Amino acid sequence: MATYSYTAFDIDGNKKKGFITAHSERLARAELKKLNLKTQAIKLSNKDFSAKIKVKGKDLSVATRQLATLLDANLSINDALKITADQLNNKKLSEVFYILREDIIQGKRLANSMKKYNKIFSNTYISLVSAGDSSGNLSKIFNDLADYLEDSLTTKQKITSALTYPIILFSFSVLVIVGLLNFVLPTVVDQFTRSGTELPGLTSFLLLVSNNIFLILFAIGLMSVIVFIAYKNFIKKPNNHIDAHYKFLQLPLIGRFILYVQLERYTKTMSLLLASGVNLDKAMVDGQIVVTNKYIENKLIDIQKNVIEGKDFALAIQKIEIFPDIFKQLISSGYRSGNLSKMFSKTSDYLKGEIESKRNIFLSLLDPFVIIFMGGFIMMIVLAILIPIMQMNTLTLG
Repeated sequence: MATYSYTAFDIDGNKKKGFITAHSERLARAELKKLNLKTQAIKLSNKDFSAKIKVKGKDLSVATRQLATLLDANLSINDALKITADQLNNKKLSEVFYILREDIIQGKRLANSMKKYNKIFSNTYISLVSAGDSSGNLSKIFNDLADYLEDSLTTKQKITSALTYPIILFSFSVLVIVGLLNFVLPTVVDQFTRSGTELPGLTSFLLLVSNNIFLILFAIGLMSVIVFIAYKNFIKKPNNHIDAHYKFLQLPLIGRFILYVQLERYTKTMSLLLASGVNLDKAMVDGQIVVTNKYIENKLIDIQKNVIEGKDFALAIQKIEIFPDIFKQLISSGYRSGNLSKMFSKTSDYLKGEIESKRNIFLSLLDPFVIIFMGGFIMMIVLAILIPIMQMNTLTLG
C-alpha cells in the first residue's frame, strides 16, 4: 500500500486536505468517495522528501503525547498512528505517521521504520521505541518520551523567557548609543569647533567613533565571521575538536554549567534507556549521542570500551577526573546495588537542580550587568557632549 496526499471537497463544499493509504490511486479515489469527498487533486506522497524534513520539537512532543494517550486507551499502534496523523497540524509530520502506519501493516517494526526519518526521530527516541516494541510496553515508552520532550521544551522556554528582557534592553541601548553618536554628538561638536577651541580628548575619541561607526560595526562583524570560519576549520581535525571543547569546560563560571548540562542530558537518557530494558552496552552508545561536547563524548566512549572489554563500569567512571564527585559516587552506587536506572534518574534530578540554580544566578546578574555597561557607555557620551558645552560657557564668561 502507498500513501497519497489529496485535496477534496466535502458535501458542504468545504475544502479538505489530507492523506490516505491505498494500493493504487484509483482505490484511493474510491476510498475518498466512500467518505463523501469529491476529489480535486491526488498524488503519491514523496517518501524520500519526507525522510529529509525536520519538524519542531513542540510538534513531535504533541504527537508523542497523543500517541501515548491513545495507547493508554488500549488502541492498537495502527489505530493510534492513524488518529494522531489525522489530528496533527503539521502536515509533513502527519504524512510521516501515515507512512509509519503503512510500514507496520506490511509487517515492519515501528523502530526500524522510524530510522528512515532520522531528522525527526533521534537515536534515543528510536531505541526506546524499539525496546518498548520488544517488551510490548509501547504505552509506557511513549509516555516517558513525551515527558522527556516536554521537559526539554520547558527548559528551553524558561531560558528564552529569561533572556528576552536583557536582549530587548541591550538592543534598545545600542540604538540609543548609535543615535547619540550619529546625530547628537556631531551637532554639538560642530558648534564647538566653530569657536576654534581644541576638543577634549574624550569628545575627540567619540567623534572618531561616530564618524566611523558603521565601518567599526562592519569590521566587528567581519572579524566575527573570520574567527568563526577559523574555528570551524580548526575543529575539522578530531583531536583539535576535543581539545577546543575541553577548553570550554575550563572557562570560569560557564565551564561548570556546560559540564552539568551535558551530564544531565546523558543521565536522563541513560535512565530512560535502562528502564525500558536496553542493555548497558547499547544504552551507552545511544546515550553518547545526546552529548554535544566532544571531550565528554570521548570520555564516555572510553568508558564504553572498558565495559565491552569486561572492566568494571563503576571503576571506569571513577577514573574520569572532570566528572563531579557526586556524579561518580551516585552512578557507582547504583551500579554496585544493581539499580543503575534509578540512580541515573536521581543523578539527573540532582544535576537539573544545580543547572537551575546556576542559571538563575547567571540571569540575575545579567540584567544589572547590561544596565551598568550600557549606562556607563551612555554616560560617557553625555560627558563628551557636556564637557565642550561647559568649556564654551567658561570661555564666554571669562
